[in-house]
Amino acid sequence: MQEIDFIFSILVLVFSVIIHELAHGYVAEYLGDPTARLAGRLTFNPIKHIDPVGSLLFPAVSYLLGGFIFGWAKPVPYNPYNLKNQRWGTALVAGAGSLANLFIALVFSMIIRYHEVLSINSPAFLKIAGTVVFINILLAVFNMIPIPPIDGSKVLFSFLPYKFHYIQEFLERY
Repeated sequence: MQEIDFIFSILVLVFSVIIHELAHGYVAEYLGDPTARLAGRLTFNPIKHIDPVGSLLFPAVSYLLGGFIFGWAKPVPYNPYNLKNQRWGTALVAGAGSLANLFIALVFSMIIRYHEVLSINSPAFLKIAGTVVFINILLAVFNMIPIPPIDGSKVLFSFLPYKFHYIQEFLERY
């Protein structure tokens, strides 16, 4: 039974990080940057997004060491210089991934909350839905940590006045 939980957890993680990365790409596209589309990365095809270490090895090791599952996908490329809104574009692209994860968590938490009204009485489905909520909230919160290269740093740096731009350059160098 534990191996089935592990398989579903990996699948939930992989598809959650894919949706996270797609959100970055689609918001960048909306703001004028076609880089992700031109690179063939605006797809649900997992092969285009899977990072062997971050999507497979690291989640497997973290699960085996403590039952905790965590990982990442290849980042969707974008060029901030192509964004129409130079002031807030980077923050919007960076925040889109976490907002997508929070949306997924909200949808599945509503399914859990109203499972009786929806006539969903399968304990297995409710357990998987709980895993979806947990992993997506974890991804959203983790990605908003304001440390480069995590998305939260891009959001934070967008709010800083230009005179503090040297801090961003220093931190992103390392």
